[in-house]
Amino acid sequence: MTRPRGPHPLPLFLATISHVCGPDRARMAKILAGLTRYQSARRPPPRPALPEIARVGGVTLRARAATGRPLLVVPSLINPPDVLDLAPGQSLLGHLADAGFQPLLVDWGAHPEPLGLAELVEQRLVPLIAALGQKLPAVGYCLGGTLALAAARAGGIKRLALLATPWRFAAYGETGRQTLGHWWTGAQPIAQPLGLVPMDLLQPAFWALDPEALAHKFAQIADADEPTVAAFARLEDWANGGAPLSLAAAADLAALFDGGATGIAGDAVPTIKILDVVALTDRIVPAAAALTNPGDAARLEIASGHVGMVVGRGAPARLHAPLTAFLAG
Repeated sequence: MTRPRGPHPLPLFLATISHVCGPDRARMAKILAGLTRYQSARRPPPRPALPEIARVGGVTLRARAATGRPLLVVPSLINPPDVLDLAPGQSLLGHLADAGFQPLLVDWGAHPEPLGLAELVEQRLVPLIAALGQKLPAVGYCLGGTLALAAARAGGIKRLALLATPWRFAAYGETGRQTLGHWWTGAQPIAQPLGLVPMDLLQPAFWALDPEALAHKFAQIADADEPTVAAFARLEDWANGGAPLSLAAAADLAALFDGGATGIAGDAVPTIKILDVVALTDRIVPAAAALTNPGDAARLEIASGHVGMVVGRGAPARLHAPLTAFLAG
């Protein structure tokens, strides 16, 4: 049976936008019209999986190009890595391949192993890097950047570009951390007997960070042209998809927010060249949560949001050019 199109879980989505709209029935109607257009949009056929070149446990490396300078790409644990290779003209991996690199994408697997964040780094990511037999540059997106920073302390990464990467979890502020703590309090009893946290439990955590933005994007799509709706559907399908998170990894992540920690396995930052790309309108990883401070030489600030920085129209000029120059060294 085919899973219905998102958002998932739909009743909680409807409750969230109902709360945002309040008595404004016209706005609610427009959001529901946008939701209908999203759910009925035509989808392209799924693309084949990239070829696997290495595996440690349930985690694999997949090559986006057959040749080129090897480049490690570490996506977030949450949502599929598709956002980095979304479509022709909207593919960071495609740009890097065209620039002469061989992007090697970490695939965390469809069925997560019962490992925490530090264990994923030590028992999966570090051995995968070691299997390549050379030091190589790397790119980490979102939580993938945080994991890559921890892995770089083992010595296999020679320079690292961080894209919208959280490091200072205290920077989410008291309200944001309480919101995420409240989410985990409700989600943990459901996830515990499952041994994992499915996307239907993870998604509400993102909605809670910015419910107004959730309502706004569906209202906007109600009157959009068909190409815009198709692009929105592609991205929204990505946001609603993905493998579950292991219970141990989710608990570790909740603990980072609760304790206001920095990094994953200690405060030490690897002594390598780092480019910290910060999206200034990011609501998922606020600018203050980045590794660097404003004005730092290693910091590149982009006028974009968390996802728009890698798939938006301005990505080639704002991100691709400086990122390629940094990785080329």
